[in-house]
Order: sequence, then C-alpha cells, then structure tokens
Amino acid sequence: MAKESVKARERKKQATVDKFAAKRKALKEAGDYVGLDKLPKNASPVRLHNRCKLTGRPRGYMRKFGINRVTFRELAANGKIPGVTRASW
Repeated sequence: MAKESVKARERKKQATVDKFAAKRKALKEAGDYVGLDKLPKNASPVRLHNRCKLTGRPRGYMRKFGINRVTFRELAANGKIPGVTRASW
C-alpha cells in the first residue's frame, strides 16, 4: 500500500488539473503559449499518474474499474464487484 502522502499528492494534482482545465483550453485555442507557461506545472494533465483508488498502487492499474489488478482480483473473488464473475466452461 502506498504512503498516504503519495496518495494525497496525487489527489492534489488532480484538483489542480480540474481547476485550470477551462483556462488551459482557452489559452491553447488562442495559441497563447506565454500564458500557458505562467500556469502551475501541476495544471497539466500529463503530470497525473493512474493510481489504485483503494491502495494507491501505481502499477497494474485497470482503467475500467479504477483499481489495480491485485485489489481487483480480491474483490472479484469475494463477489464485491457487480457484473464480474469467474470464468467457467
């Protein structure tokens, strides 16, 4: 499990991206790269990294569910993810 500070940092980056999204879009459409340069670095969505919402693990992230593969497997085995069943044939 990731440190709480790492998860908090990622949430803070996401909040900054959301806050400046409209302004970034307007500046990009206007071609004002000097104005874009004055925005905070963390306002860029490229700086975000997908992390598991439950554990904060950065690897093995499944976009459809928002969690990593290990957590997904545990929850699916316990029947806690709707619509997911084990394969049998």
